[in-house]
Amino acid sequence: MRASHEAEAFFEMLAVERDSAFNTLESYRTDLEDYDSYLARQNRTLIEASTDDVRGYLIELTDRGFAATSQARRLSALRQFYRFCYAEGWREDDPTRTIATPKKAQSLPNVLSEAEVDRLIGLAESEAQKTHDTDAKQLRALRLYTLLEVLYATGLRVSELVSLPVNAALRDSRLITIRGKGNKERAVPLSRRAQAAMSEYVRQRAAMGRYADSVWLFPSHGESGHVTRQGFGRDLKALAVRAELDPAKVSPHVLRHAFASHLLQNGADLRVVQQLLGHADISTTQIYTHVLDERLKQIVEQYHPLADLG
Repeated sequence: MRASHEAEAFFEMLAVERDSAFNTLESYRTDLEDYDSYLARQNRTLIEASTDDVRGYLIELTDRGFAATSQARRLSALRQFYRFCYAEGWREDDPTRTIATPKKAQSLPNVLSEAEVDRLIGLAESEAQKTHDTDAKQLRALRLYTLLEVLYATGLRVSELVSLPVNAALRDSRLITIRGKGNKERAVPLSRRAQAAMSEYVRQRAAMGRYADSVWLFPSHGESGHVTRQGFGRDLKALAVRAELDPAKVSPHVLRHAFASHLLQNGADLRVVQQLLGHADISTTQIYTHVLDERLKQIVEQYHPLADLG
């Protein structure tokens, strides 16, 4: 990004005043850098940009194949930046004010069946129980199994999952507290299988003399100190191949959706699922209403006295 004290002040505000997570800051920086590159080709700067410049950028994103959801996220970043500039008195207007947000398609991502999830977790468990030729391989297999058990038991966002603190496994509790989007906390229940996997993983890594001083449940030697979203995603796709599932249809996000869909299929209330997923608005959770519609149809067909007539 070209030197811009307005942009740097914006990032500093996000980090200090809003206590934004590292991943959030990096997303905003990436979005503004891409927008700034577009403006540079128009011989414009961030602070000079007009409403037509913002519209032109969105058109270019469409031409580049960006989905409406991705465009909406980019526009959200620009809105926040220009509102900040307006509040600071650096601009007399907000060039994003009259621009409509690109409509998001209400489509549900791939959802694995319960049998497919069982196959994935079962294979991961089997591989974790095998004796591997190095401690590193042993620990990696156990880590992947634990990640899967916890993810399917809780429906955490992958960023929340990989950054769990190690004390989540040390407490004898059926609930863990998650700090999610907007720095909001929510309590998420743990299954006994997930608790057992976490405890065994921490026990084995301690027995191997690994990561004794780490504050993370899933530590690594990388910059963040814990396993990354990308690293978990790669391991999960490799596991899908070994489980003879299509790796293109398997990801941490898909397992989060499977968690929600399977709960609803088995009778959970939509509001409960909303709370577990950490959705601020029930409308976000309503992407799963197709599951409820199918369940209601089954209930009517099973229990209505006239269901078999006509």
